[in-house]
Amino acid sequence: MAKYLVIVESPAKAKTIGRYLGKDYKIAASVGHIRDLPAATLAVDIRNGYKPIYINMRGKEKVIKELKQLSKEADFVYIATDPDREGEAIAWHIAKTLNIDLESNCRITFNEITKNAVKKAIESPRKIDINLFNAQQARRVLDRLVGYELSPLLWQKIRKGLSAGRVQSVATKIVMDRDAEIDEFVPEEYWLVNANLSTKDKKHEFKARFYGVENNGKISKVKLSDKASADAVINAVANNDFVASSVKKGKRQRNPYPPFTTSTLQQEASKRLGFSSRKTMSVAQQLYEGVEISGHGQNALVSYIRTDSVRISEEAVSFAREYIESKYGKEYLPKTKRSFTNKNSSQDAHEAIRPTHFEFPPESIKASLQSDQYKLYKLIWERFIASQMASVALDTVALELTANGQVFRTQGETVTFPGFLALYDDVNEDVQENTDDENAKVKLPEINEGDILKNLGVAGEQKHTLPPPYFTEATLIKTLEENGIGRPSTYAPTISTILERDYVKKEGRLIKITELGKLVTDMLASNFKEIVDVSFTADMEKQLDDVESGKKDWVAVMDSFYPNFHEQIVEAGKSIEKVKFEEEHTGETCPKCGKGELLIKSGRFGKFIACSDFPQCDYTDNIKIKANGSHCPLCGSDLYIKQAKKRKNKTFYVCSKEGNDKDCEFISWDLPVDDKKCEVCGSYMVWKTFRGKKFMKCSNKDCTTNAKKAKA
Repeated sequence: MAKYLVIVESPAKAKTIGRYLGKDYKIAASVGHIRDLPAATLAVDIRNGYKPIYINMRGKEKVIKELKQLSKEADFVYIATDPDREGEAIAWHIAKTLNIDLESNCRITFNEITKNAVKKAIESPRKIDINLFNAQQARRVLDRLVGYELSPLLWQKIRKGLSAGRVQSVATKIVMDRDAEIDEFVPEEYWLVNANLSTKDKKHEFKARFYGVENNGKISKVKLSDKASADAVINAVANNDFVASSVKKGKRQRNPYPPFTTSTLQQEASKRLGFSSRKTMSVAQQLYEGVEISGHGQNALVSYIRTDSVRISEEAVSFAREYIESKYGKEYLPKTKRSFTNKNSSQDAHEAIRPTHFEFPPESIKASLQSDQYKLYKLIWERFIASQMASVALDTVALELTANGQVFRTQGETVTFPGFLALYDDVNEDVQENTDDENAKVKLPEINEGDILKNLGVAGEQKHTLPPPYFTEATLIKTLEENGIGRPSTYAPTISTILERDYVKKEGRLIKITELGKLVTDMLASNFKEIVDVSFTADMEKQLDDVESGKKDWVAVMDSFYPNFHEQIVEAGKSIEKVKFEEEHTGETCPKCGKGELLIKSGRFGKFIACSDFPQCDYTDNIKIKANGSHCPLCGSDLYIKQAKKRKNKTFYVCSKEGNDKDCEFISWDLPVDDKKCEVCGSYMVWKTFRGKKFMKCSNKDCTTNAKKAKA
């Protein structure tokens, strides 16, 4: 019989820890929370200090019974749940359920599941941190009060089944405001003038862009707002060679990125791997809790995954430096160990996300990992190792080139030492093309001041200013973090919730507001400004941090919010008019019953077509939206966009002649390109999008143009 019982959240974590503790220890899993507020009632005694009424969770009867029995058989119980608010709350509820003294040193935590970390934790147990627990309890009660009072109001005034939440409502408002900014954006015309230049011997060609004019040795920047002003520059330099009036050469270094926090991991996994935030956290949890490695048993591969810290332990830095020197050579090591600092002390509770077993480089254990596990582990490994590598060394040159008083500029840089780029480079997630970056680098020949450059031709290009880009999961998480909305554990569930509620939708990688999201958010903004106010929500997060640090009492935080919020709920119930969904008449007869008229109605997933004789007739269909700018490649008719019934947020294209008579059977997930055939096989071309970039591709999957190119 084991002397000690160690309780963790998951069976995977239990299996990993079991490898490090001897026969005197029994490891058991609570499988997450075992107690919570009941779903059917408010379960918060507002008049008695917001006292929550917890119950054992349904389905956890067997787990609780087993834990009680094991705790009776053990001499002492250690609770080793995760080292954050949620983990502390699970520990508190386990202690209460098993009648463990909250003042006893029953709590152990570790930032990584390794033999040393687990052994050290066992040697230094502590009491349950009541401040940490109260911070979680305050959030749970706060969210329960907001949800349980706002949601019925939405059911009453808009439609049943809706919900609102303290963080999800702000996130939805942020998306809605960005979409409105895009819709209201008025593009402004501007022009770029580019000169094609070469050295006198014509061996090297490069481009330079118009910057401004020189007058008495002073250069003034000039914006070209129309064709006439662009033509004036072109005419001024026509038939004139250029002089290198200024050549500035320099050297600079580019330092590596810090290791991952929860937020930056989710952003990079979205950009590089196409993972949703939920998927990233699910796979990361598997890596943290432990994976079976062939020949080595169950091993946890990364440190704790819910963190906003960039701090790294001295031990981890030493391992990284040893690995870098052996793998890449001494020149890839910086002279001193790299350290990264956090914005504030509250972010220093944990380390950054990093590998925990340096004897397991990604390639060496690839066969033991699932595909997604390998991809994410490799990303975490490379980011961490790169963070300890030498800087990139660059030679830079900036040129000013003058012809007839017109000044053109260009700049270039050459990597003289790759440093961390040998392992990890940046990936931009551009959702709009941007070919007019005046800081773009080009490859330049050796040029000295006073050199003459041949003018090979100058051309103007009309451009228009672009609106801000739509959010992606990565950029939305970044915005939430920058504004202090939520914490590492909340980004993924927040985005998942607003997608599931159909307040926002995904079109490819882009996140956009839905009509339902606008309706709900407008109502909240008009009647509960604080609920959708970024500053207020960020301040509430700060107050919860103060509860965690012991600076504030959680009941006082509730008192500062709830009474005013409840008054607003009561007032809104009286003053807000019920939203009426207008039914639009189509004038068409239902094809199923032949009696009713087809109406356009609004539902949870937007507008749809239904028979007016519902429920006697249950005919429904998607609204057909015309696909502008493209036609059926088979018969030339218009195309319609339709919503896939079983794949949410997925659309496809059908010919307008598609129907019962099947005049045309064209159907495609991708939009055809008008009047464009494949030069190889003659099939029609379609539009594709990757990382926000639009390109054409042959629709014939067997065409040689679609064959995967061999890696160089």
